[in-house]
Amino acid sequence: MIVRSFKEIEGTDRHVKAASGTWESKRIVLAKEKVGFSLHETILYAGTETSMWYANHIEAVVCVEGEAELTDHETGQKHTITPGTMYLLDGHERHTLRVKQDFRCLCVFNPPVTGREDHDENGVYPLLTEEV
Repeated sequence: MIVRSFKEIEGTDRHVKAASGTWESKRIVLAKEKVGFSLHETILYAGTETSMWYANHIEAVVCVEGEAELTDHETGQKHTITPGTMYLLDGHERHTLRVKQDFRCLCVFNPPVTGREDHDENGVYPLLTEEV
């Protein structure tokens, strides 16, 4: 059994701040836990825009605080995401989040991330694996 808090991982290697300066993520469950997914609390900052494309991962996101506009680049559809709203990128959709109020969300990734990932120039997380 693993018990840990987001508070205790602040400032550790599990607390990742994007090179772009638009978000930070506390990765409470990672690939090294070997449970088949990773779990993160991510905050995207008000007034920012982040384009992403998880070509190698499926991601589910639940908003717990704030507001953002989600644009699906595949369809052009826009969605307002507020607390209690979930979106699932089950088709590896390219998407953009335009953050209106600091946007805090819980994210689940499959396959799990290692904690070392950051978005590349296409908004993609590389598919990294744990050294065995």
